[in-house]
Amino acid sequence: VVAADLATVRTELGRFGRQVSGYSLEHLLPERGFDVASFMAGTEGTLGVLLGATVDLVQTPRHVHLVVLGYGSMAEAGDDVPTMLPHGPIACEGLGERIIEVYRAAKGAAGVPDYPRGGGYLYVELAGDDPAELAAQAERVVADSASLSHRHVTSVAEQAAFWRIREEGAGLASRIWDRPALSGWEDAAVPPERVGQYLRDFDALLQQHGLNGEPYGHLGDGCVHVRIDFPLSEPGGHAGYRAFIEDAARLTATHGGSFSGEHGDGRARSELLPLMYSEQAIALFRGVKHVLDPDDLLNPGVLVAPAALPSAAQGRAPVPGVRALDADLRTQGRGWAPGLQGSRRGLRLLHDDGDLGAAVHRCTGVGKCLADNKASHGVMCPSFQATRDEKDSTRGRARVLQEMVDGRLVTGGYRAPEVHEALDLCLSCKGCLNDCPTGIDMATYKSEVLHQTYKGRMRPRSHYVLGKLPFWARLTSPVAALANLALRVPGLAHVARWVAGVDQRRSLPSFATRRFSRAARPALEASATRTDRPRVAIWADSFTEYFSTSGGHAAVRLLESAGYRVEVVQKQACCGLTWITTGQLDTARSLVERTVGVLHEYVADGVPVVGLEPSCLAVLRSDAVELTDDPRAAEVAQGVFTLAELLARTEGWQAPDLSGTEVVVQPHCHQSSVLGFAADLDVLGRTGATVTRLSGCCGLAGNFGVERGHYEVSVAVAEQQLMPAVRAMGEGAVVLADGFSCRTQLDDLADVPALHLAELLAPGE
Repeated sequence: VVAADLATVRTELGRFGRQVSGYSLEHLLPERGFDVASFMAGTEGTLGVLLGATVDLVQTPRHVHLVVLGYGSMAEAGDDVPTMLPHGPIACEGLGERIIEVYRAAKGAAGVPDYPRGGGYLYVELAGDDPAELAAQAERVVADSASLSHRHVTSVAEQAAFWRIREEGAGLASRIWDRPALSGWEDAAVPPERVGQYLRDFDALLQQHGLNGEPYGHLGDGCVHVRIDFPLSEPGGHAGYRAFIEDAARLTATHGGSFSGEHGDGRARSELLPLMYSEQAIALFRGVKHVLDPDDLLNPGVLVAPAALPSAAQGRAPVPGVRALDADLRTQGRGWAPGLQGSRRGLRLLHDDGDLGAAVHRCTGVGKCLADNKASHGVMCPSFQATRDEKDSTRGRARVLQEMVDGRLVTGGYRAPEVHEALDLCLSCKGCLNDCPTGIDMATYKSEVLHQTYKGRMRPRSHYVLGKLPFWARLTSPVAALANLALRVPGLAHVARWVAGVDQRRSLPSFATRRFSRAARPALEASATRTDRPRVAIWADSFTEYFSTSGGHAAVRLLESAGYRVEVVQKQACCGLTWITTGQLDTARSLVERTVGVLHEYVADGVPVVGLEPSCLAVLRSDAVELTDDPRAAEVAQGVFTLAELLARTEGWQAPDLSGTEVVVQPHCHQSSVLGFAADLDVLGRTGATVTRLSGCCGLAGNFGVERGHYEVSVAVAEQQLMPAVRAMGEGAVVLADGFSCRTQLDDLADVPALHLAELLAPGE
């Protein structure tokens, strides 16, 4: 087929590196050695099934120097691309100021490095073995550029901060505008020397159609990514989408570009190929398809015969009036499936105006949840890290919930078995809230689904026992010693686990024989006499109060030594966490409202409130405002602190000297995702200890890891990072874990005692 029309292949195909649209027949030219492997790599599953591939590897460079160049606009940055390429960068990436601002709003100013002045930026990355030569090369880049300003970035940590913003561009770009920005015209590419003018013309086209989009991408390759706020749910939205895509295709073709520069044409763009290629080239595509897949079995309707499905190549007529470009648009405009729309929300879903449909459609398929999180100190998504099954990823769960809302593939609503299967292994770690570029909060969505599913119905046994654990702990406290003795009897322990829905391989935690708040009274009475000191209140969560009290007592000593007059909140104040994670949201709301009222008395008086259990403190920082519209909840969220946050801002506090001590730190998931861990690292750094910070999750995650059916996954999650690190640590090393769940997991799986930060830092009794 190729040999019959070499002229068309040589003149229309392979004109620049990112010309991905159609079949890359240029690899089959005689002068290219008829390279079938390279040709097959971009054929989108339409010609054959690849069973294996051998890839060429390149050596990782020893040193990297990043130059960040600032320009007045993205188009001006694009103009400079041809000047940058002769310097041989290993990357030449572009992004706009709006993406940086959205990142700053989502992650906080501390997470954004200092950018040079500008509205559009180029990242020019140089690599080599000689740092001095790289520095000289970087200076030549700056000298040759037309940038307004620049920065040289050689710190590996700071380079990672810059790249994280660029890498999360697809998710960030979807949340810039008033309407959600969608893929659809996602990765067009033009020859690099044309990218500046293309960006200007593309911006004019957006304005002409009344649309918004923020370009970013691999400008050194001429590949431009963009998410556009198509009004698909509005009247005429689908027709407007088609009109824009057709105009964008014509524009790209006039610049000698490709509709696809990375992701492929698929059904979304194959219909447009005649706007880019001559009839002779289209005929070549058809000829190749006929040779390798004459019966049109593989991905019919993609690249070849895209007018409609079933395709004409199968001998059946196309469906009248249906074309591939807009035949299967996924939009929120369909509305809620019957029976779901009127459901009263248990949570307010503030970040999506109370609309669970809008919330789950935040997922745009970026797939960061599928990446290894070891290097990034991320948490998302622990169960996927263990099972490698995409249904257990944040993206997989979001897709199932989207189908539940839309009612197309998942038709059973909240009670659909597909929904509960997808959510079953969600640990409610909230890792996605911080790690997902689009701000998915799967823990919240799971709570909402469980709330709606079991409203007025019988629940699983574990919801009544583990979901109400603080209630049972308070009830058991007067007879804690007797309860502990009973639970050590094998037969009774077996029955207790069965009743609670706990896996028989799990231990049962012991109750504290003296509640923390009562046992601490002598120390608190002594502290109360120091009236010249500032007040601080310790909020005793249920785990500190009824189970693991040693961290609470250490916190009293530590805060005393730091110069505070220490109090413990004596009124009953449960955050309702276990009710939230099991979807018992009406009860959780009552508990949260009471706790907000109790703690607000301290916050209103300017007394900092310290929480010792990260998961409970995270409820006050995030979930409380989702459960109640009491304005005091937002004030309490600002007035509660982790122990490290308070110590880091305490003037005159001196950390103990722990030089020579190895500390392995397992941050609780909610520390990483909601509270932040920077203050803890700061405080630990002051001690002089050697600190190894782990990422990921311990795998227990509250009631998740103890529930029957979750044990294997819980252990597999722990084996991702926590357990190997514990086995590898040196003699005398200290394991630090503020979370009760994390300490329980370590005790169960490794028989390793872990300390709370307060225990590590507090003076002896």
